[in-house]
Order: sequence, then C-alpha cells, then structure tokens
Amino acid sequence: MCGIFGCITTNGDAAPTIHASLKRLEYRGYDSVGIATINNGEVFIKKDQGKIDEVHKLLNLDDLQGNIGIGHTRWATHGAPLKINAHPHTDCTGQIIAVHNGIIENYAELKTELENRGHTFQSRTDTEVIPHLIEEALKQNPTLTLTQAVVETIKKLCGSYALAVISSKEPDKIVCARNESPLVIGVAQDATYCASDLTAFLPMTNQAVMINDGELVTLTPGAYEIIRIQDGAPVTRKPKTIDWTPEMAVKQGYPHFMIKEIHEQPDTLRNTLRAQEHYLELLSTFLDRATEVFLVACGTSYHACLAASYMFSKLAFLPTYPVYASEFIEQHGKSVNIDSTILAVSQSGETADTLGAVTCSQQRAATVLGLTNTVGSTLTRVSRVYLGQQSGPEIGVAATKTFTSQLSVLAQLALKLSTKRGKVSQDEMDYLAEKLDKLPETVEAIILSQEDKIKQLAKKYRDAKIFFFLGRGVNTATAYEGRLKLMEIAYVPSIAFPAGESKHGPISLIEHGFPVVFICPRDGQTHKTLIGNIQEMKARGASIISIIEEDDEEIKALSDDYVEVPKGIPEVLSPIPFVIPLQLFAYYMAVEKGINPDMPRNLAKSVTVK
Repeated sequence: MCGIFGCITTNGDAAPTIHASLKRLEYRGYDSVGIATINNGEVFIKKDQGKIDEVHKLLNLDDLQGNIGIGHTRWATHGAPLKINAHPHTDCTGQIIAVHNGIIENYAELKTELENRGHTFQSRTDTEVIPHLIEEALKQNPTLTLTQAVVETIKKLCGSYALAVISSKEPDKIVCARNESPLVIGVAQDATYCASDLTAFLPMTNQAVMINDGELVTLTPGAYEIIRIQDGAPVTRKPKTIDWTPEMAVKQGYPHFMIKEIHEQPDTLRNTLRAQEHYLELLSTFLDRATEVFLVACGTSYHACLAASYMFSKLAFLPTYPVYASEFIEQHGKSVNIDSTILAVSQSGETADTLGAVTCSQQRAATVLGLTNTVGSTLTRVSRVYLGQQSGPEIGVAATKTFTSQLSVLAQLALKLSTKRGKVSQDEMDYLAEKLDKLPETVEAIILSQEDKIKQLAKKYRDAKIFFFLGRGVNTATAYEGRLKLMEIAYVPSIAFPAGESKHGPISLIEHGFPVVFICPRDGQTHKTLIGNIQEMKARGASIISIIEEDDEEIKALSDDYVEVPKGIPEVLSPIPFVIPLQLFAYYMAVEKGINPDMPRNLAKSVTVK
C-alpha cells in the first residue's frame, strides 16, 4: 500500500514538507522513496530504494527547490524494489511527473501500445504508463490542459489508483484522482495538500476534503476544484474539520490496526483479483507438469494452503500436499526430486522455516514457486516463478487480510489450472469466476451487517475457558484459522478438528455450556453431515455457535447463537467469507478481555528464526 503526498505552498520550498509528510506515512510499509519538485520551469527529482532516513542521508531530500512537488513511498507490486522502479516516474520529455498508489491492470497492453508509438520506458512498474499516456494525449491534442490530459488518460486505465501529477508546463497545479485507493485533500491558509491519508498533513491542517471514487481534483495555490471523471461535472464539497490525534489518524479512526485491516479486506480482495494473468499462467503451467505438488507454509499461510489443497483437488483434479514448513525436511526432504514442485507461501517472504524447506527442495532439483506479499523478499529471489498477493502491508501481528488475500490468489490459480486441464465444465468455471469476483462485496456485506452481533457474542462468551472449532471439507482450514486467531489474540485455549473427527476423542471434553463453533456452508455435501455433528454436540450440553448462510433455518434451530453470511457462495470459495466472522470474534474477545490485539505476547509479525 504505497503512500502519496503532494503540496503547493505559498511560503517556502515544498520539499521539506513532503519529506516530513512521507515520514508520517511510513506505517503503511514501503521499500523505496522519492520526491519531485518544479522550480522556474525545471524539474528536480530525487529517489532511491531504502528507508526515508537512509535515502535522505544519501541524497538530502530537503534541498529540492520549488513551492510545488509530489512524493511517494513505494510498496513494490510491479518491478523489484530498485531505484529505477521508485516513484516519481516521468514521460519521455521529463516534463510530466506522476506518483501512484494502486494497480493498473491493463498496463502491459498500454505499455506495448505506447512503445509502438515511440515511447521509451525506464522502469518495470505499471505506474510509468501514466505519464507517458498524458504525454501522448498532449501530443495528439496540444490544446489540452494538464487536467484534461489526465482525464483522457484515466479513461484508459483499468484498475485501482490514487495518483498525483505535476508538469513543468503548468507549474502551478497538481492534478490528482482516485479509484479504489484512498485520497484526501488538505486545505491550509498558505498551502494545499493531497495525500493517501490524513496522517500526512494533519500537523499542518485539520481541514480535509474526502475524495470519492471516480473524482479528479486540481490543486492550485490556496484552492481546489473537483470534477467527476465520467462526465466532467463539477463537484462542490467543503472541507471538514478533523479532530483526530496523530495516533488516531494513523489508524484512520480505528482503535487498533487489526480491526482496520479486517475492514480493509474488501479492498485488498479487489486488488488480489488483479493478479497478473501472465504469472498465473506460468504458475499453473508448472503445477500442471508436476508429478507431485507440495504446498509449504507456516501458521495462517499453512491454513491457506490447506484450503487450497481442496480447491486444487475439486477444480483441477490435482492432488497436492499441504505441509508445515517446519516439518517439511523431516517428512519429505529425502523424497523430493526433479519431478517435485514446491509452492511456498509466506506473507513476508522471509519466514525461516519456509525458506529452509525451499533450500532443501532446490538442493534436490525440485521446482520452487512462490506466493508472497513482499516483492524483493528472499522468496521472490529464489523462486522459479513468484506471484504477489497484492494485499499491502499488514501491521497487526495476527494475519487477517493475509489469509483472505492468499486464498483469493490460490483460488484464481486453481481456476486457471482447471481451465488448462479441462476437468470442469466451462459453465461451472464461469459461475465460479463470477462468484469470486463478487467476494469483495460479500465480505463488505458481512462486516456491515454482522459486526455488532459479533460484538455481543464476544460479551456473552468472554469468560469461556476453552472453545471448539469444527468444520468439514475445505472449511476444516477455516476452523483451524478461527481457532488460531482466538488463541493468539485473546489467549483463549482453543481446539480445532475436522468435524468428523470430533467423535474420535475430542467429544469427551463436552459438558454443559461448552462453546462449539461450527462453520456451516450450505452448498455441497457437508451440510447434512454437519447437522448430525451439531446434534451430537448439542445432546451433550454444548453451546452451539454457527456460522451459516442466510435463511439456513435447519441449523438456526439447532444453534444457541449464529452469524449469517450472504447466500449462494460456492463451497470451494467459502473459506474467504466464512473466516470474516471468526476474525471479528477473536478481535472483540481480545477487546473484552482488555488485551491489545495488535501486540499479542510472545509473537512476531515475521518469524525469521527456526
């Protein structure tokens, strides 16, 4: 999740203000930084990979001249974290400069078109097409203003963006726009600002204008104009007074990063659905060729792999073996060979146990594929092919959007592989693809409709000493993940099993009031069997908490409490929406117990020791 910032001042140079504001955006996560200013028609740019303080020590970001400028902290999605890929990016003339947060889905086609028109690209980013498209629009019609050229450019973009553009030809304005990436305007007496969030300019002004999707803003000294991109209609919106503290602003008003990141999942899922087709195709080709496939990961990522093993089996008829990375060498280290394929999954790309399994596999000539959230990490460097999950940095220690993002990418990979292998009808493939595309809206609906109910459940069960989590099929993984979240965040001992295994020992623990959480999708073969499992637990006095589809009256009648998700979710995709109530429940259980969910004891975000 990159951070952008721009400002026009009427008093002094912009660069020190941009530098300080980018520091306030550090929490968003980044791998490189850059600033561009304009002074007397001349463009000045400084950028490099690394942390802001490191780059500042090397380049001195404050001595760029000019009262107008833009800055950027980059979280790599396209192109490795290198100086050449750092923002800002320019057109061929060096006169048009842009920064961008988001993902341009159709950048490859646009880049090819522009190269055929004679444009030369310097980076491997998707962002660089933006200044070149603006340059081309002005070349085709020199009478266009910068604002008009940006509008023409945006109409060609598919994907998400918050962008800011300046030009030495019109050095008194910043043009910025938004679609599915955050953008806010700040208004002060001697300056106007644009930023990814309020944190960047809050020390200078608390007067903010929120920009909506499909809107473009032109900033000039002391003023701003908003238009709708679709039809150019002007939008009137007055600034609001923001009374947040800087700490509140970092969390965008949420009390903790964990709940903020749970709420971000509709947007992160939209970004994961923009996974690059080329790399999905490459990964699916390697998986199709493999004699055996191991899905290797730790913790939450392992649960995503477990769910993915069902997806690959059901959709592509491909047997895969999910393995804890810490056990891989002992369990399979001697048997992997040149015909083996390892799909390693790690949010950080630096998980020590996962990299150990990868090294062992490489030594035995196995093919290593990677799925990670961190481009430039060790996993991306050692993988034959890797794919970014594109969920942005996750600050809360407990993985939430990591799990759903990984599942989304793995589901796309399973669908791509299924198409390649021709094992499922095209009608079913189209149906599943349509349902996958709608999951962001489904997740959003769950959060909006069920969060208050889940708060009340946390109040009711806050003193419970132990929980059971039970699921069947692909939602065995959901049960494991729900159990993990409750343990690591609220410190409540929890047990998870495939529901069919509950009779083989665990049921002996059940007594009156023992809370048992069932994950109950309605699609597929598991529903009727789950009803039997619920009745077994209920007959022994358990308190039944069910995650069900809307209007599932059978399981409602058997449950002491239930949380509903929208109807019509295919079972193979159900772990993504069904885990949301479990994430919320763990969070609110921690809050009820007075525990800080962002800093669970004894845990680290990235486990880089074995």
